[in-house]
Amino acid sequence: MRVLFVTLAASTHLHAQVPLAWALRAAGHDVCVASHPDVVDDIVRSGLTPVPIGEPMDIGQWADVSPLTEEEFHDEANIWDARGGVNWELFDLCEMRPEKLTYSHMHAVFSAWIGASFQEISSPQVMDDLVCFARQWRPDLVIWDPLTFAAPVAALAVGAAHARMMFGFDVIGRMRQSYRIALEERPAALRDDPFEEWLGTALARYGVAFDEQAVLGQWTVDTVPSSMRLEVDHLYVPMRYTPYNGRSTVPPWLWTPPERRRVCLTLGRSFRELMGGDRADVGELLRGVADLDIEVVATLNAEQLSSLPSLPDNVRAVDFVPLDALLPSCSAIIHHSGSGTTQTALVHGVPQVIVPANMMDNVIKAQQVEAAGAGLHVKDTAALTADSLRALLLRVLDEPSFAENAAALRREMLATPAPRDIVPALERLTRLGRRR
Repeated sequence: MRVLFVTLAASTHLHAQVPLAWALRAAGHDVCVASHPDVVDDIVRSGLTPVPIGEPMDIGQWADVSPLTEEEFHDEANIWDARGGVNWELFDLCEMRPEKLTYSHMHAVFSAWIGASFQEISSPQVMDDLVCFARQWRPDLVIWDPLTFAAPVAALAVGAAHARMMFGFDVIGRMRQSYRIALEERPAALRDDPFEEWLGTALARYGVAFDEQAVLGQWTVDTVPSSMRLEVDHLYVPMRYTPYNGRSTVPPWLWTPPERRRVCLTLGRSFRELMGGDRADVGELLRGVADLDIEVVATLNAEQLSSLPSLPDNVRAVDFVPLDALLPSCSAIIHHSGSGTTQTALVHGVPQVIVPANMMDNVIKAQQVEAAGAGLHVKDTAALTADSLRALLLRVLDEPSFAENAAALRREMLATPAPRDIVPALERLTRLGRRR
């Protein structure tokens, strides 16, 4: 069969899809990957075939962060601040408290994402390009990043089966489920759904009616351990997370075991490459690990290092090292709650100290890791101090329960079907989901 992957214009989102794309390729299926031109070179380097759609995204332009008052939060005009940046507080998809999940709150959050993000990612030109390619190539299955809604539009336009592939926790699915319940409780005349309004109009251009599957897919491939998955009434196909870091090499200093307990400190690539910088104070993090009897490997680039007066003696700074090669030698990891970082730590059974950036599902990931007993997270990143970070790290290193619980999650992940093992399930679901 022909399988079309659609990814966000970010290398980290592409990397989440590569192992499954290659599993399908190895099983004899034709595979293409569509995205904005920004990641075409990354797709080529992964050995897959790119399909450029739309204009370059330059997601880094969405970097500004500004606080909102409660009144401003519910005013859609405040999606953008006076400087042209995005008010990320309005984009909080991690809210789980039932008393907070009112219709107006969820409507404001979804309207913000659609108006300032989803419509940019899946612009009319992107949708036209993707539908045009799909009509010519005729994919049997479209697998899409949950932020790329041009993909289900194209799949519905050509009658292909389609599924989301998660890069993290399904916070969109969780809030969408609550929103639909709240929507049904409103009078029919007041059931204003921003997803239906936007995607319904887009689908009508191709002669297709709105379907809820355009929001969540016919099913979802999910690499989050089942014990940690959010409760959503939806069909999930569990798949073991398989780390892929792009083209990289294993440095010689990783060829031998560390002489002391090794701790990885990373703020990931997404925020430094896409969001205009880190959301945690690098200097404060390094002061928190200084003078401890540990070896710290910190992934810091030249710009991050230039802001520091010096490095502690126990810190090795490297611009990049594949986490899949580094983490097996680590006793703990300090990180920002990025999806690839969190999942790689889980699959290697490494206890975590998380300093979550309040974006997408980062806070939920941090909370779920702590709830599973596999780590601790900073509750208020803005109030982080070196002393408070050091206290969390020492607990994770010295209390055996964190390593034991992290090892249990690793066993759960290793028992989950690998990418190649779910190919037959995808073939069956595709036969059922096509509407030719």
